[in-house]
Amino acid sequence: MKQAAAKTGVLKCMSETKPNAPIATVHLEIDTRGLNCPLPILRTKKALATLQSGQVLKVIATDPGAAQDFPLFAQQTGHRLLHSEQTASHMVFYLQHRPMPPR
Repeated sequence: MKQAAAKTGVLKCMSETKPNAPIATVHLEIDTRGLNCPLPILRTKKALATLQSGQVLKVIATDPGAAQDFPLFAQQTGHRLLHSEQTASHMVFYLQHRPMPPR
């Protein structure tokens, strides 16, 4: 697994409502290209565990099932899928760590 060290910066990507609008600050990026189910989701879960509430994870994947897996993963875990996009060679997912419940 390639993992960028706490990568920060504003990324621009296509959004259905606002083309080229900044999506969010990316706090961590993982590259799961070449890995098949369930490894991209497992690596994503592990990476999200290192982030704080509200922080954003960028995941790059080539697993054909990722397009269905990531929205379902976000729904089941309470994390927010901010955006996904597909290129000719891979898919990119932006997940925001779920808010922590009040104490």
